[in-house]
Amino acid sequence: MQIAIIDYDAGNTKSVSKALDFIGIENTITAVKKTILEADGIILPGVGAFPQAMAALEERDLIAVLQEAVAHGKPLLGVCLGMQLLLDSSEEFGYTQGLGLIPGHAKLLPDTAKIPHMGWNQLEVKQDSPLTRDQDGNFVYYVHSYYAVCDAKYVMASSDYSVEIPGIIANENVYGAQFHPEKSGQAGLEILQGFKEVITCASSQQ
Repeated sequence: MQIAIIDYDAGNTKSVSKALDFIGIENTITAVKKTILEADGIILPGVGAFPQAMAALEERDLIAVLQEAVAHGKPLLGVCLGMQLLLDSSEEFGYTQGLGLIPGHAKLLPDTAKIPHMGWNQLEVKQDSPLTRDQDGNFVYYVHSYYAVCDAKYVMASSDYSVEIPGIIANENVYGAQFHPEKSGQAGLEILQGFKEVITCASSQQ
């Protein structure tokens, strides 16, 4: 199994790679179309601002590559800002179109919450999936100011932070984690193992 970690100068690619190394999943940090399309699964990390991240993906011709990979059934996991990029759009610094892989919109956290949301919060599992198995009540590490607003059918797990924050979302073979699995200790490693299970299942069906 090989996971392609998308390299577009807007993500914590090395820490994601180290977490995958730790649990024995082969991975490569890449922006090469052929490598991405030939990988068994894809992780899209992300830190920083939504508009700049989308611009960086566009500059590297990665938007069409990611959409093509998903259309062919390739499992994709977005992490933190990478999760928000999976949505239709974001209001950060004005309206910016996203990848459109999970219906929804990224919105600024409400005034009732301390911004940015930084620290450990509990997950409440809403739907069963390999990524949410045995995760109910576990603590994961968040760093963000915007959150996903989407239909409940796409929310696999959430956290309470003045407002309900979708922690894990999914739409068919596309998954997103608003928190950082690679910084969330054993719980985070188990979530990455769950993504490995998703990839294994997808590969067996091809």
